[in-house]
Amino acid sequence: MIPASEALEQPSSPNTQSARPDCPECPERPYLRVFKSTVYVRDHDRSLDFYVNQLGFSVVADVSFTYDGRWVAIAPPDGQAILALVAPKPGTEKYRFIGRETQIGFLSEDINTTYELWKRLGVRFHQPPQQTIFGITLARFQDLDGNGFELIGTDQFTRQIEQERQVAAARIESERRTLQELEIARQVQARLFPQTLPPLKTLDYAGVCIQARHVGGDYYDFLALGNQRLGLVIGDISGKGIAAALLMANLQANLRSQFTLARDEPQLFLQSVNRIFFQNTTDSAYATVFFADYDDKARRLRYANCGHLSGIVLRHNGKVDWLHSTGTVLGLFEEWDSPIEECQLSPGDLLALYTDGVTESFDASGEEFGEQRLVEALRKNKAMSASDTLSSVVEQIQRFSPSEQHDDITLIVAKCTAN
Repeated sequence: MIPASEALEQPSSPNTQSARPDCPECPERPYLRVFKSTVYVRDHDRSLDFYVNQLGFSVVADVSFTYDGRWVAIAPPDGQAILALVAPKPGTEKYRFIGRETQIGFLSEDINTTYELWKRLGVRFHQPPQQTIFGITLARFQDLDGNGFELIGTDQFTRQIEQERQVAAARIESERRTLQELEIARQVQARLFPQTLPPLKTLDYAGVCIQARHVGGDYYDFLALGNQRLGLVIGDISGKGIAAALLMANLQANLRSQFTLARDEPQLFLQSVNRIFFQNTTDSAYATVFFADYDDKARRLRYANCGHLSGIVLRHNGKVDWLHSTGTVLGLFEEWDSPIEECQLSPGDLLALYTDGVTESFDASGEEFGEQRLVEALRKNKAMSASDTLSSVVEQIQRFSPSEQHDDITLIVAKCTAN
């Protein structure tokens, strides 16, 4: 489409400014393209039927209560510019613009085919496509209100259209492949999270990871350590998206390949995981990890908090104990160590492990959900099963932050039971 009137300048970041080749002192001009041209009509709905059903346009905006009343934007298939349909009130100055020659031309890669198609659909042409002395082919037509347009065909522009079509098709195909690959990656990563829960007599537990994107860097796991012992793991990889997901898969493989050491030598286990993670990743890659070994017989928790957020132990009497960091993150240093701490659980106690996507979820005013709200949500729902408590807490987080999710939400809830 070649509109004849108005254009909209797109904002340009100062960082994109550079000197023009022909004028080193001149900054590059901001990006500019034709945005819209206005067409005045008598009735929006009647005109939309013409432009959408006969010309094949699409509606991109339909706004009421503007200065001119209803304002409808329509676009041809390429979407490079739009027509703004305005229905002025009878008797106003703009009403007399209805039925004019708009000086707007629509460029077709095959003018004869477009002409035949539109004619069959009822478009009123003045004459069939005719070649002009300027070497272009024209066919003039009107809409339902008598507004005049030109359908244009030219070899030079046709080649340009074909090039643009090929570029657009390649872009669409690339985006399709990217989305397909991301969906495959999402499915693969979903299989990395625990698929079964090793049964325990004195611990009711559940975990969830709700990713902000197709894939992410949050991780949780449950490891059957044998002899009625369970490993609970939660981690947060540096970065986001595909890069973080690859690191997450690397960490998961390290943990699962080394976990036979965890029951008897948890310190050696984490040192080995750190060393392999350090050797297999870039210098800037790291992960915060909370690892806990739960003894089902003794109801005892041995843990190491590797730079992760503090675990929460909500006691049956309402008291809160915090399982603070015992060492630095994994992956930054080849030589790494952390003491192993112990925490005794009793029936009615609740353990919660989480990532920053939980506490840093924010509402419309920018206020974060925070640790205190998390504690209160756990306290409010602790009488339920671990799975139901988990679901209720996540629901409360999502109600608090109903807009777009900005980070993965990962949470483990474990309740110590009497039997």
